Amino acid sequence: MKVDHKIINTSILRANLKNLPVSILVGVLICVVRSVFVKKMMPPRDMLLTVMFSVVITMSITSSLYLYERFLRPQRVSLWVFIVAYYASNLLGMLIGVEVSYMLVSLIFRTPYVPLQHFADYRFTFVIVLIVGTILYLLNAQRSQMRARLQEKELDLARIKNLKTQAELQTLQSKINPHFLYNSLNSIASLIHEDADKAEDMTLKLSKLFRYSINSQQENLATVKDEMEIVNTYLDIEKVRFGDRIEFSSNIDPALSHAMMPRFLIQPLVENALKHGLNNTAQDGKLSISLYRKGQRLMIEVADNGRPFPAELDMGYGLQSTYDKLQLLYGDDQEMQLTNEPHKHILISLPLS
Repeated sequence: MKVDHKIINTSILRANLKNLPVSILVGVLICVVRSVFVKKMMPPRDMLLTVMFSVVITMSITSSLYLYERFLRPQRVSLWVFIVAYYASNLLGMLIGVEVSYMLVSLIFRTPYVPLQHFADYRFTFVIVLIVGTILYLLNAQRSQMRARLQEKELDLARIKNLKTQAELQTLQSKINPHFLYNSLNSIASLIHEDADKAEDMTLKLSKLFRYSINSQQENLATVKDEMEIVNTYLDIEKVRFGDRIEFSSNIDPALSHAMMPRFLIQPLVENALKHGLNNTAQDGKLSISLYRKGQRLMIEVADNGRPFPAELDMGYGLQSTYDKLQLLYGDDQEMQLTNEPHKHILISLPLS
Protein backbone atom coordinates (compact mmCIF):
# COMPACT_ATOMS: atom_id res chain seq x y z
CA MET A 1 0.00 0.00 0.00
CA LYS A 2 1.30 3.41 -0.92
CA VAL A 3 1.51 5.83 2.02
CA ASP A 4 0.88 9.53 1.64
CA HIS A 5 4.00 11.22 3.09
CA LYS A 6 2.46 14.69 3.31
CA ILE A 7 2.64 16.10 6.81
CA ILE A 8 0.87 19.41 6.21
CA ASN A 9 -1.89 19.63 3.60
CA THR A 10 -3.69 22.76 4.74
CA SER A 11 -2.94 26.49 4.99
CA ILE A 12 0.00 27.72 7.06
CA LEU A 13 -2.31 29.58 9.47
CA ARG A 14 -4.50 26.52 10.08
CA ALA A 15 -1.43 24.33 10.50
CA ASN A 16 -0.02 26.63 13.17
CA LEU A 17 -3.35 26.95 14.97
CA LYS A 18 -3.72 23.17 14.90
CA ASN A 19 -0.29 22.71 16.51
CA LEU A 20 -0.72 25.50 19.06
CA PRO A 21 -2.20 23.28 21.82
CA VAL A 22 0.59 20.75 21.26
CA SER A 23 3.26 23.45 21.61
CA ILE A 24 1.72 24.74 24.85
CA LEU A 25 1.48 21.20 26.22
CA VAL A 26 5.14 20.52 25.35
CA GLY A 27 6.17 23.76 27.09
CA VAL A 28 4.23 22.84 30.23
CA LEU A 29 5.74 19.33 30.25
CA ILE A 30 9.25 20.79 29.97
CA CYS A 31 8.51 23.02 32.98
CA VAL A 32 7.27 20.02 34.97
CA VAL A 33 10.30 17.88 34.08
CA ARG A 34 12.73 20.68 34.96
CA SER A 35 10.96 21.30 38.26
CA VAL A 36 11.09 17.61 39.14
CA PHE A 37 14.73 17.35 38.07
CA VAL A 38 15.92 20.26 40.23
CA LYS A 39 13.32 19.47 42.94
CA LYS A 40 12.14 23.03 42.92
CA MET A 41 9.22 24.77 41.24
CA MET A 42 10.28 26.97 38.34
CA PRO A 43 9.59 30.68 38.78
CA PRO A 44 6.45 31.88 36.91
CA ARG A 45 8.59 34.07 34.66
CA ASP A 46 10.77 31.14 33.60
CA MET A 47 7.66 28.99 33.03
CA LEU A 48 6.12 31.63 30.77
CA LEU A 49 9.38 31.99 28.86
CA THR A 50 9.62 28.22 28.44
CA VAL A 51 6.06 28.01 27.07
CA MET A 52 6.79 30.99 24.79
CA PHE A 53 9.93 29.26 23.50
CA SER A 54 7.92 26.09 22.85
CA VAL A 55 5.19 27.96 20.97
CA VAL A 56 7.61 30.01 18.86
CA ILE A 57 9.81 27.01 18.01
CA THR A 58 6.75 24.88 17.13
CA MET A 59 5.37 27.62 14.87
CA SER A 60 8.75 27.98 13.22
CA ILE A 61 9.01 24.22 12.59
CA THR A 62 5.43 24.08 11.29
CA SER A 63 6.10 26.99 8.92
CA SER A 64 9.34 25.35 7.74
CA LEU A 65 7.51 22.10 6.97
CA TYR A 66 4.74 24.02 5.24
CA LEU A 67 7.17 25.86 2.97
CA TYR A 68 8.89 22.58 2.12
CA GLU A 69 5.57 20.89 1.28
CA ARG A 70 4.29 23.91 -0.64
CA PHE A 71 7.32 24.97 -2.68
CA LEU A 72 10.26 22.54 -2.40
CA ARG A 73 8.87 19.02 -2.16
CA PRO A 74 9.12 17.08 -5.47
CA GLN A 75 5.91 15.58 -6.79
CA ARG A 76 7.37 12.10 -6.43
CA VAL A 77 9.76 11.38 -3.56
CA SER A 78 11.03 8.20 -1.91
CA LEU A 79 10.42 7.51 1.76
CA TRP A 80 14.07 7.99 2.76
CA VAL A 81 14.41 11.28 0.91
CA PHE A 82 11.23 12.47 2.57
CA ILE A 83 12.47 11.49 6.05
CA VAL A 84 15.77 13.37 5.52
CA ALA A 85 13.89 16.44 4.28
CA TYR A 86 11.41 16.15 7.17
CA TYR A 87 14.07 16.15 9.88
CA ALA A 88 16.08 18.83 8.07
CA SER A 89 12.96 21.04 8.09
CA ASN A 90 12.50 20.31 11.78
CA LEU A 91 16.08 21.28 12.61
CA LEU A 92 15.97 24.41 10.48
CA GLY A 93 12.70 25.42 12.11
CA MET A 94 14.18 24.71 15.53
CA LEU A 95 17.21 26.93 14.84
CA ILE A 96 15.07 29.78 13.56
CA GLY A 97 12.61 29.34 16.44
CA VAL A 98 15.34 29.55 19.09
CA GLU A 99 16.80 32.71 17.55
CA VAL A 100 13.36 34.35 17.19
CA SER A 101 12.59 33.46 20.80
CA TYR A 102 15.79 35.16 22.02
CA MET A 103 15.00 38.17 19.86
CA LEU A 104 11.60 38.42 21.60
CA VAL A 105 13.28 38.09 25.03
CA SER A 106 15.68 40.84 24.01
CA LEU A 107 12.80 43.13 23.04
CA ILE A 108 10.69 42.35 26.11
CA PHE A 109 13.43 42.66 28.73
CA ARG A 110 15.68 45.08 26.81
CA THR A 111 18.69 42.79 26.94
CA PRO A 112 21.39 42.39 24.27
CA TYR A 113 20.70 39.84 21.55
CA VAL A 114 23.67 37.76 20.39
CA PRO A 115 22.78 35.63 17.33
CA LEU A 116 23.75 31.97 16.89
CA GLN A 117 25.41 31.66 20.30
CA HIS A 118 22.82 29.63 22.21
CA PHE A 119 24.45 26.20 22.00
CA ALA A 120 22.98 24.81 25.20
CA ASP A 121 19.49 25.62 23.98
CA TYR A 122 20.29 24.09 20.58
CA ARG A 123 21.28 20.79 22.20
CA PHE A 124 18.33 20.64 24.57
CA THR A 125 15.78 21.73 21.96
CA PHE A 126 17.27 19.33 19.40
CA VAL A 127 16.50 16.37 21.69
CA ILE A 128 12.93 17.60 22.27
CA VAL A 129 12.35 18.25 18.57
CA LEU A 130 13.78 14.84 17.65
CA ILE A 131 11.45 13.05 20.07
CA VAL A 132 8.32 15.08 19.35
CA GLY A 133 8.99 15.18 15.60
CA THR A 134 9.36 11.39 15.47
CA ILE A 135 6.15 10.88 17.43
CA LEU A 136 4.26 13.27 15.15
CA TYR A 137 5.67 11.59 12.06
CA LEU A 138 4.64 8.10 13.25
CA LEU A 139 1.17 9.35 14.17
CA ASN A 140 0.82 11.02 10.78
CA ALA A 141 2.01 7.89 8.95
CA GLN A 142 -0.52 5.80 10.85
CA ARG A 143 -3.25 8.35 10.10
CA SER A 144 -2.33 8.31 6.41
CA GLN A 145 -2.51 4.51 6.30
CA MET A 146 -5.91 4.55 7.99
CA ARG A 147 -7.09 7.26 5.57
CA ALA A 148 -5.87 5.18 2.61
CA ARG A 149 -7.65 2.08 3.93
CA LEU A 150 -10.83 4.11 4.49
CA GLN A 151 -10.68 5.45 0.93
CA GLU A 152 -10.24 1.91 -0.38
CA LYS A 153 -13.27 0.78 1.61
CA GLU A 154 -15.30 3.71 0.30
CA LEU A 155 -14.27 2.84 -3.26
CA ASP A 156 -15.26 -0.78 -2.68
CA LEU A 157 -18.63 0.31 -1.30
CA ALA A 158 -19.13 2.62 -4.30
CA ARG A 159 -18.32 -0.25 -6.68
CA ILE A 160 -20.72 -2.56 -4.86
CA LYS A 161 -23.44 0.09 -4.92
CA ASN A 162 -22.88 0.68 -8.63
CA LEU A 163 -23.02 -3.07 -9.36
CA LYS A 164 -26.21 -3.34 -7.29
CA THR A 165 -27.76 -0.45 -9.21
CA GLN A 166 -26.77 -1.99 -12.54
CA ALA A 167 -28.20 -5.34 -11.49
CA GLU A 168 -31.48 -3.74 -10.43
CA LEU A 169 -31.73 -1.83 -13.70
CA GLN A 170 -31.07 -4.98 -15.69
CA THR A 171 -33.70 -6.79 -13.65
CA LEU A 172 -36.23 -4.09 -14.47
CA GLN A 173 -35.27 -4.32 -18.13
CA SER A 174 -35.64 -8.09 -18.20
CA LYS A 175 -39.11 -7.78 -16.68
CA ILE A 176 -40.31 -5.14 -19.10
CA ASN A 177 -39.42 -7.13 -22.19
CA PRO A 178 -41.37 -10.38 -21.40
CA HIS A 179 -44.36 -8.29 -20.30
CA PHE A 180 -44.45 -6.52 -23.65
CA LEU A 181 -43.73 -9.78 -25.50
CA TYR A 182 -46.78 -11.42 -23.97
CA ASN A 183 -49.11 -8.62 -25.13
CA SER A 184 -47.59 -8.43 -28.60
CA LEU A 185 -47.75 -12.18 -29.20
CA ASN A 186 -51.42 -12.14 -28.29
CA SER A 187 -51.99 -9.43 -30.90
CA ILE A 188 -50.07 -11.38 -33.54
CA ALA A 189 -51.97 -14.57 -32.73
CA SER A 190 -55.29 -12.81 -33.24
CA LEU A 191 -54.20 -11.69 -36.73
CA ILE A 192 -52.70 -14.91 -38.06
CA HIS A 193 -55.97 -16.23 -39.49
CA GLU A 194 -57.45 -12.82 -40.30
CA ASP A 195 -54.55 -11.04 -42.04
CA ALA A 196 -51.33 -13.00 -42.51
CA ASP A 197 -49.50 -10.00 -44.01
CA LYS A 198 -50.23 -7.83 -40.99
CA ALA A 199 -49.21 -10.64 -38.66
CA GLU A 200 -45.92 -10.97 -40.55
CA ASP A 201 -45.34 -7.20 -40.40
CA MET A 202 -45.95 -7.19 -36.65
CA THR A 203 -43.57 -10.12 -36.19
CA LEU A 204 -40.79 -8.34 -38.09
CA LYS A 205 -41.29 -5.17 -36.06
CA LEU A 206 -41.29 -7.16 -32.85
CA SER A 207 -38.03 -8.79 -33.97
CA LYS A 208 -36.53 -5.34 -34.57
CA LEU A 209 -37.61 -4.17 -31.15
CA PHE A 210 -36.04 -7.10 -29.36
CA ARG A 211 -32.89 -7.03 -31.44
CA TYR A 212 -32.42 -3.45 -30.28
CA SER A 213 -33.07 -4.53 -26.69
CA ILE A 214 -30.66 -7.48 -26.72
CA ASN A 215 -27.84 -5.56 -28.43
CA SER A 216 -28.11 -2.77 -25.84
CA GLN A 217 -28.62 -4.91 -22.73
CA GLN A 218 -25.74 -3.28 -20.81
CA GLU A 219 -26.69 0.32 -21.59
CA ASN A 220 -29.07 2.28 -19.39
CA LEU A 221 -29.30 5.48 -21.43
CA ALA A 222 -30.18 6.19 -25.05
CA THR A 223 -30.54 9.30 -27.18
CA VAL A 224 -34.00 10.75 -27.64
CA LYS A 225 -33.72 9.86 -31.33
CA ASP A 226 -33.03 6.17 -30.60
CA GLU A 227 -35.68 5.98 -27.89
CA MET A 228 -38.33 7.45 -30.17
CA GLU A 229 -37.35 5.07 -32.97
CA ILE A 230 -38.15 2.17 -30.66
CA VAL A 231 -41.35 3.82 -29.46
CA ASN A 232 -42.46 4.32 -33.06
CA THR A 233 -41.71 0.67 -33.81
CA TYR A 234 -43.86 -0.29 -30.84
CA LEU A 235 -46.64 2.05 -31.99
CA ASP A 236 -46.53 0.52 -35.49
CA ILE A 237 -47.25 -2.84 -33.87
CA GLU A 238 -50.11 -1.41 -31.83
CA LYS A 239 -51.58 0.45 -34.82
CA VAL A 240 -52.16 -2.90 -36.47
CA ARG A 241 -53.91 -4.07 -33.32
CA PHE A 242 -56.08 -0.99 -32.73
CA GLY A 243 -56.64 0.12 -36.33
CA ASP A 244 -58.51 3.42 -36.62
CA ARG A 245 -59.79 3.32 -33.06
CA ILE A 246 -56.85 5.34 -31.76
CA GLU A 247 -54.97 8.30 -33.25
CA PHE A 248 -51.27 8.27 -32.35
CA SER A 249 -49.22 11.48 -32.49
CA SER A 250 -45.85 12.73 -31.30
CA ASN A 251 -44.30 16.16 -30.89
CA ILE A 252 -40.53 16.00 -30.36
CA ASP A 253 -38.26 19.04 -30.20
CA PRO A 254 -35.63 18.38 -32.93
CA ALA A 255 -32.98 20.09 -30.79
CA LEU A 256 -33.29 17.24 -28.27
CA SER A 257 -32.40 14.46 -30.74
CA HIS A 258 -29.03 13.76 -29.12
CA ALA A 259 -30.07 14.39 -25.50
CA MET A 260 -29.70 11.32 -23.27
CA MET A 261 -32.62 9.69 -21.48
CA PRO A 262 -33.33 6.30 -19.84
CA ARG A 263 -33.71 3.45 -22.30
CA PHE A 264 -37.21 1.97 -22.64
CA LEU A 265 -38.73 4.72 -20.52
CA ILE A 266 -41.55 5.81 -22.84
CA GLN A 267 -42.63 2.40 -24.18
CA PRO A 268 -44.06 1.06 -20.87
CA LEU A 269 -45.90 4.36 -20.33
CA VAL A 270 -47.51 4.10 -23.78
CA GLU A 271 -48.30 0.44 -23.12
CA ASN A 272 -49.88 1.39 -19.79
CA ALA A 273 -52.05 4.05 -21.49
CA LEU A 274 -53.26 1.57 -24.10
CA LYS A 275 -53.92 -1.20 -21.59
CA HIS A 276 -55.65 0.78 -18.84
CA GLY A 277 -56.86 4.00 -20.47
CA LEU A 278 -57.73 3.24 -24.09
CA ASN A 279 -58.22 -0.50 -24.21
CA ASN A 280 -62.02 -0.35 -24.42
CA THR A 281 -62.16 2.76 -26.61
CA ALA A 282 -64.31 2.07 -29.65
CA GLN A 283 -63.40 5.22 -31.58
CA ASP A 284 -61.81 8.68 -31.40
CA GLY A 285 -59.11 7.55 -28.98
CA LYS A 286 -56.03 9.76 -28.82
CA LEU A 287 -52.56 9.12 -27.52
CA SER A 288 -49.77 11.68 -27.81
CA ILE A 289 -46.10 11.79 -26.86
CA SER A 290 -44.31 15.10 -26.32
CA LEU A 291 -40.67 15.79 -25.50
CA TYR A 292 -39.57 19.36 -24.92
CA ARG A 293 -37.05 21.42 -23.01
CA LYS A 294 -37.86 23.52 -19.96
CA GLY A 295 -34.79 25.36 -18.71
CA GLN A 296 -32.18 22.69 -18.02
CA ARG A 297 -34.80 19.93 -17.79
CA LEU A 298 -36.04 17.35 -20.27
CA MET A 299 -39.83 17.12 -20.09
CA ILE A 300 -41.50 13.89 -21.25
CA GLU A 301 -45.30 13.79 -21.54
CA VAL A 302 -47.51 10.84 -22.46
CA ALA A 303 -51.19 11.85 -22.73
CA ASP A 304 -54.39 10.05 -23.69
CA ASN A 305 -58.13 10.73 -23.60
CA GLY A 306 -59.08 7.40 -22.08
CA ARG A 307 -60.27 6.55 -18.60
CA PRO A 308 -58.84 8.95 -15.99
CA PHE A 309 -56.39 7.85 -13.34
CA PRO A 310 -58.31 6.64 -10.27
CA ALA A 311 -58.21 8.76 -7.12
CA GLU A 312 -56.54 5.90 -5.24
CA LEU A 313 -53.96 4.89 -7.81
CA ASP A 314 -52.55 1.40 -7.55
CA MET A 315 -49.40 1.65 -9.63
CA GLY A 316 -49.26 -1.31 -11.97
CA TYR A 317 -46.01 -2.87 -13.09
CA GLY A 318 -45.45 -0.41 -15.97
CA LEU A 319 -45.67 2.71 -13.79
CA GLN A 320 -43.87 1.11 -10.83
CA SER A 321 -40.95 -0.07 -12.97
CA THR A 322 -40.68 3.39 -14.52
CA TYR A 323 -40.59 5.03 -11.10
CA ASP A 324 -38.01 2.53 -9.84
CA LYS A 325 -35.81 3.09 -12.89
CA LEU A 326 -35.89 6.88 -12.44
CA GLN A 327 -35.00 6.51 -8.75
CA LEU A 328 -32.02 4.29 -9.56
CA LEU A 329 -30.70 6.55 -12.32
CA TYR A 330 -31.42 10.03 -10.93
CA GLY A 331 -32.26 9.72 -7.24
CA ASP A 332 -34.22 12.78 -6.16
CA ASP A 333 -33.26 14.76 -9.28
CA GLN A 334 -36.36 13.60 -11.16
CA GLU A 335 -40.13 13.94 -10.92
CA MET A 336 -43.09 11.96 -12.26
CA GLN A 337 -46.60 13.44 -12.11
CA LEU A 338 -49.91 11.76 -12.98
CA THR A 339 -52.62 14.32 -13.76
CA ASN A 340 -56.24 14.16 -14.96
CA GLU A 341 -56.92 17.90 -15.36
CA PRO A 342 -57.01 19.85 -17.62
CA HIS A 343 -56.14 16.70 -19.60
CA LYS A 344 -55.00 13.25 -18.60
CA HIS A 345 -51.24 12.79 -18.85
CA ILE A 346 -48.06 11.54 -17.24
CA LEU A 347 -45.30 14.16 -17.03
CA ILE A 348 -41.68 13.27 -16.26
CA SER A 349 -38.97 15.84 -15.57
CA LEU A 350 -35.30 14.85 -15.92
CA PRO A 351 -32.00 16.76 -15.93
CA LEU A 352 -30.70 17.40 -19.43
CA SER A 353 -27.49 15.60 -20.32
